[in-house]
Amino acid sequence: MGIKDVGLEWDQWACKTRSLAGQVTIRTDVAMYPTHPFVGRTRGLIASPPCQAWSRAGKRLGLVDQRLVHQAVTDLAAGRDTRDRLLADCRDPRSLLAAEPMRYLHALNASGEPEWVVMEEVPDVLPLWRQYTSILRRWGFSAWCGILNAADFGVPQTRRRAILLASRTRTALPPPPTHAQHEEAESLFGPGRARWVSMAEALGWGATARPVPTVCAGGGSGGGPEPFPSGSRKALSTARDRGAWLPQPDTAPRPHPDGGRLADGAGRWDWSLRSNNQVHATVRSLSEPAGTLFFGHRSNECTWVAQPAPTLDESDTRAAPEPIRITAQEAGVLQTFPANYPWSGNKSARFSQIGNAVPPLLAGHLLAPHLGVPLDPNDFTLAA
Repeated sequence: MGIKDVGLEWDQWACKTRSLAGQVTIRTDVAMYPTHPFVGRTRGLIASPPCQAWSRAGKRLGLVDQRLVHQAVTDLAAGRDTRDRLLADCRDPRSLLAAEPMRYLHALNASGEPEWVVMEEVPDVLPLWRQYTSILRRWGFSAWCGILNAADFGVPQTRRRAILLASRTRTALPPPPTHAQHEEAESLFGPGRARWVSMAEALGWGATARPVPTVCAGGGSGGGPEPFPSGSRKALSTARDRGAWLPQPDTAPRPHPDGGRLADGAGRWDWSLRSNNQVHATVRSLSEPAGTLFFGHRSNECTWVAQPAPTLDESDTRAAPEPIRITAQEAGVLQTFPANYPWSGNKSARFSQIGNAVPPLLAGHLLAPHLGVPLDPNDFTLAA
């Protein structure tokens, strides 16, 4: 039947991951790749430009460059390529990558393509998506853009993203949410919604689960975990009582052969996920969805931290267990990737790919109506 989809990606490790996952990928600079190979053969366009220039986790120079990016979109929509001139004035050269989808859209529109468009970025890009929406409507698309929370669609993470949906053949509307912060019963006003999926539920850890620190060999690029500031090398292992991830019946990881060992003081501490090392980092209990997962230059930004359990005797003054770094496998599961997804590269490369990815379950909700296929949440990695 030939190639059904092809991705353009610059990062070598993301390309390797996609290849191992069976996805056709061209390694290229998307700003340099020509548009003509896609003209006359493109049904849908999916765009998720790099977010580093706009993310709150970085310097957010994209906001400084915003006027230039809007100008690039206006020019590209009219068939004028002013990117080189505008790029010279950008504080962050990555800012202008958010205008690249318009270069492809303009080329495809001449032949009545694509049939549909789906785009994703961090919330601060919403004004730019509104500009795209206005242009697409002038070209005959039905278009919508807004902010969606991934947790409302079964992702165990309150990841808010600016989404653009457009179609030539159907009314573009956001998918109906399937989950809510608090369970909602079915009523005359619509179907009910399940409670947000917790980290414990997604990871299969159960209510009494505890992370398990183990000593690992390695270090440095491609080796074991980088050391914590204390110099200890720790990672999460799997214990019998916290279950296993269950993305697919035959490929789910099995418990550690020796069963692991519970962290010191198991039962006296509740474990939460701290999103990064900053003072005001989001800290969420295992019984809640994670905060937005993002990873910078260090792969140890996101850690499991122990907090006193309600049943802890106040006279017990023993120190809490040390923080335990999240593994790439766990982070991937919290993004709704299968636990055995073939992430490639060293630790930093793997965490970077996970943090930059669109959660597959959210993507499924966005794409299913345009692809004309039913969405089966069981196809995604939620533990039983």
